[in-house]
Amino acid sequence: MGRRTVLLLLLAFLTARAAIPVPLALRALNNLHRSASFTSRPAVPKKYTVHYLEQKGFMWDVAEELKAMLVFAEHRYYGESLPFGNNSFKDSTHLNYLTSEQALADFAVLIKHLKKTIPGAKNQPVIAIGGSYGGMLAAWFRMKYPHMVVGALAASAPIWNFGNLVPCGVFMEIVTTDFRKSGPNCSETIRSSWSAITRLARTGGGLDWLSEAFHLCTPLRNSQDVQQLKGWISETWINLAMVDYPYESNFLQPLPAWPIKVVCKYLNNPSLSDPRLLQNIFQALNVYHNYSGQASCLNMSETATSSLGIQGWSYQACTEMVMPFCTDGINDMFEPRLWNFREYSDDCFKQWGVRPRPAWINTVYGGKNISSHTNIVFSNGELDPWSGGGVTKDITDTLVAIIIPKGAHHLDLRARNAFDPTTVLLARSLEVKHMKQWIRDFYASQRKKH
Repeated sequence: MGRRTVLLLLLAFLTARAAIPVPLALRALNNLHRSASFTSRPAVPKKYTVHYLEQKGFMWDVAEELKAMLVFAEHRYYGESLPFGNNSFKDSTHLNYLTSEQALADFAVLIKHLKKTIPGAKNQPVIAIGGSYGGMLAAWFRMKYPHMVVGALAASAPIWNFGNLVPCGVFMEIVTTDFRKSGPNCSETIRSSWSAITRLARTGGGLDWLSEAFHLCTPLRNSQDVQQLKGWISETWINLAMVDYPYESNFLQPLPAWPIKVVCKYLNNPSLSDPRLLQNIFQALNVYHNYSGQASCLNMSETATSSLGIQGWSYQACTEMVMPFCTDGINDMFEPRLWNFREYSDDCFKQWGVRPRPAWINTVYGGKNISSHTNIVFSNGELDPWSGGGVTKDITDTLVAIIIPKGAHHLDLRARNAFDPTTVLLARSLEVKHMKQWIRDFYASQRKKH
């Protein structure tokens, strides 16, 4: 076929939002894998798929340079890969086959099929590539099926965000650092906003005032709505930290270049009166939710927990993807919230009739004991809060960490841009260098066999 390599891009279409109160950061990971312009039902996979693939322009560049064929592997239960059709999300019995292990097995079978059916592909090397959850899958695939792929690029892959491998507060601390460095008093203003919301909500007419001040599509009615408002605001800050790109982008939402810097222009005085401070918070939120200026009101359901019902990512979060998150309000800019596994487990049981297995991911994939594996590049952006659960230091000569200063969530996988910082250009060149070495090693071993 005139091509020397197969690049297997592992796409986990996390189109469904969690139907249980999972940690905000875990919902935010889910948000990264869905278009902001579509609902979370798997009825719109084609437009969603195109939107997602447009964010991975680096892969097209690499494929051309390596003379490789790109294969986009869809994760079971996402997009159109529904094993039981419309009944796939019916209950836990139908969802029992939704695991990362099963997905990896799918990828292995797919590679065997491609090598068998595509002329000239049989003796060609395969490289697994993915970002975010897809990056986790890429790393795990190389670990579990080293005979199927010669190496893996795991971009922004928080493979250590499980159990007690990293502190539960590290994610929110990185979010806070991003805001603190993007403007004077920015994180302090956000930290002050929570008590301001609480105080105003308790006053006569406070709920109406908050509803109008934040231009909410649905007015606040009770304390539960106020908590939802706080969660919606928190998730907005988290999303901004993940997509703090150096140029205008349209991944989660249409956003300006360096959006946190733009947001922080409104958040420079934590000592204002409660009404003035919260009016500034609204202006900051508007950068994320209404940069185009077309929204007449802001809808909290856009980033808060959806009530659409049965959703695959919710099930995964309740079985294997158990990532502890917490805040203390001191080292971060959020309200204090402990990690409460019992509460989390009870919510999962109420929703799905299953109990999460918090130790399973580390058991099956090795946790931090992975030094026996080879040929995995872990890339992490310094701005990306998920880097706190990623591999950020070299483990061996062939388990390599690449840190990208000024880089947000898998910036290295995005298409080339004139405003790319030199740090991401260097990261991409290093990634390609490793891929070329894997390919050379593969062909060298092939020659020895013959």
